[in-house]
Amino acid sequence: MRKFLAGLGAISVLATSASAYAAQPVEWEMNFQPAATGIMHQITWFEHYTLWFIGPIVLLVFALLVYCIIKFRASVNPTASRTSHNTLIEVIWTVGPVLILLFIAVPSFQLLTAQYTPEEEAKITVKASANQWNWDYEYQTADTAEPLSFNSAVLHDEDRADAGKEDRALYPRLLAVDHEMVVPVNTMVRVLVTATDVIHAFAMPSFGIKVDAVPGRTNETWFNAQKEGIFYGQCSELCGQDHAFMPIAIRVVSQQQYDKWFAAAKTDVDAADKALMAEVDKPNSNKVAAAGN
Repeated sequence: MRKFLAGLGAISVLATSASAYAAQPVEWEMNFQPAATGIMHQITWFEHYTLWFIGPIVLLVFALLVYCIIKFRASVNPTASRTSHNTLIEVIWTVGPVLILLFIAVPSFQLLTAQYTPEEEAKITVKASANQWNWDYEYQTADTAEPLSFNSAVLHDEDRADAGKEDRALYPRLLAVDHEMVVPVNTMVRVLVTATDVIHAFAMPSFGIKVDAVPGRTNETWFNAQKEGIFYGQCSELCGQDHAFMPIAIRVVSQQQYDKWFAAAKTDVDAADKALMAEVDKPNSNKVAAAGN
C-alpha cells in the first residue's frame, strides 16, 4: 500500500510539473492524448459532441434489431408480411438523418476551417524533412550564415546513458529520440513538411496535427503549444521496414530557455540539448525521488 501511495505521489508530481510533463501513448488508452493546443481542445470537444449522436443511434439500431428478431421470427409469423412501404417511416428516416448530419457538419466545417487558419503570423518556421527512418529539422531564420539544422532519430537503449535519457517515464522506449525539436511555449510555430525518399507523415496527437510528407512537395501545418514538456508522435504513413522506429519528439520550453538553447545549438546541438535537459529535467527528477521515499 505504501509503494502504491508513493507511486501516486510521483505521478501527481509529474502531472503538476510542467517541464517533466510528457504526452505519449499509454496502454489501454480509450481517449485522445491530453490536448496541448487550442486546435486539439476543439478536436476533443468535437469527439465528445459527436458521441451524443453516435450513442443514441447505436442503441436505437440495436433495439430495433432485437425488436424485429423477436416480433417477426418465423415461429410467431409463419406468413411473412408483404408491406412494401410506409410513408411515415420513409419521412422519418429521411428527415432524421438529414438533421443529424447538419448538426454534425456545421461544427466539423468550423473545426476544419480553424485547422487551416493560423491564429496569427508564425514566429518560428521549422522545415521537417522525412527520411527512411528519421527526421531532419531546419530552423528557418534571417541569419543564413549560421543556420540551425540537425537530425532526429530513435534513441537506442545502448545510447541512453550517453544522452542522459535513462528515465523511461520521460523518455519512453521507441518514442524517445536523440535530438528533440525544441520550441517555446505559447508561440506560433509553422512546420513545413516534406520527404526525401518515400511518403511519410508528421503526426503529433497532443497538438492535433497530422500531415503527409511527400517527396517533391512541401505541405504546411502549424501549432501553438500551451504546455511545457515533451510531446511524442510518430510517422503515421507506412514507409518501409523501420516505419515503427521513426518517432517524433517536440520539447516545449519557456522563451528564455529556448533562446539559450537556440544560441548554443548553432554550434553544438549535443551540448545545447544536455544543457537544456539539465535545466528542465533534473529538478523534477529530485521531486519524483522525494515523492517515492
